[in-house]
Amino acid sequence: AVQLVESGGGSVQAGGSLRLSCTVSGYAYTYVGWFRQAPGKEREGVAAIRTTVGDTYYADSVKGRFAISHDNAQNTIYLQMNSLKPEDTAMYSCAAQRTTGWYAAPLNEDVYRFWGQGTQVTVSS
Repeated sequence: AVQLVESGGGSVQAGGSLRLSCTVSGYAYTYVGWFRQAPGKEREGVAAIRTTVGDTYYADSVKGRFAISHDNAQNTIYLQMNSLKPEDTAMYSCAAQRTTGWYAAPLNEDVYRFWGQGTQVTVSS
């Protein structure tokens, strides 16, 4: 069975940092994305990585603050989040997809077939 398990969420003050982890098992993915959803808001893609070539993609709202990376040996994708803001507060989920080609919009949730349960990030001012 395919499993995506996130960890690393928590509560932090504005300006602080967190590192989220997403471990994927049972699936040979080529893209992994991190998404977030705050109460009352639509889900937003924040970062994605094309693991075969290492290309990374970021939403404008997190560019320069968040960094996505991949540990191939551990099948784990990390999201390093620095300079956190209260508006970063949300449930963060990772998602995985496999393709022989490439996606023009890897921050689009419709790209992804498999999803994790999510980990909560709360940033206080």
